[in-house]
Amino acid sequence: MLHLAALPPLRTQFYTPDPREIAPKLLGKVLLRKKGKSLRAGRIVEVEAYLGADDAAAHAAAGQTERNNVLFGPPGHAYVYLSYGLHYCLNISCMPPGQAGSILFRALEPLTGFAAMAKARGLAISNELRSLRMLTSGPARLCQALEITRERDNGRDMTSPDSGLWIVDDNHKVQKVAISKRIGITKSAELPLRYYLEGNPFVSATRKV
Repeated sequence: MLHLAALPPLRTQFYTPDPREIAPKLLGKVLLRKKGKSLRAGRIVEVEAYLGADDAAAHAAAGQTERNNVLFGPPGHAYVYLSYGLHYCLNISCMPPGQAGSILFRALEPLTGFAAMAKARGLAISNELRSLRMLTSGPARLCQALEITRERDNGRDMTSPDSGLWIVDDNHKVQKVAISKRIGITKSAELPLRYYLEGNPFVSATRKV
């Protein structure tokens, strides 16, 4: 899987439309993390779209602040926040500069770097499906597996491999995209803004609209 690092990253233009357009297109793409000599990669199998002022669940709903600056552009940058004071979550900014929007990464299918992911998660290495799911199935798990933190990664340019955190297209054929309500929120909970690969075992949950 080392050839993944040689693929060109998705460019800024990919992230400029509405998050609802980008989210399903991100499924099947590959998220890469390079830390030192370690390369970790996972296929994106589950995401959630977050909008601007009209989305009460979005961090941008109350307007631009120092904390959420990344959400207002430029597009293609990492927005990392601490959920409930416990776990980091990774998003990528969308929309043209000055307009807010983002996509939350909810689950990855591990492709390479299993040992580094397992070490970061404090787990024993195993090729069993159940064990592999524990690496990156869920937004907190994938951030732990890729060692993503707000202090280190918030604001990183995810359109550049030089940032150590980027996304590529390896021409994986997506069979079917499913849509559901978002998970774990109470505001704007009725919006069908969660997208995932139908039947993929690394999706964190399979609830539909």
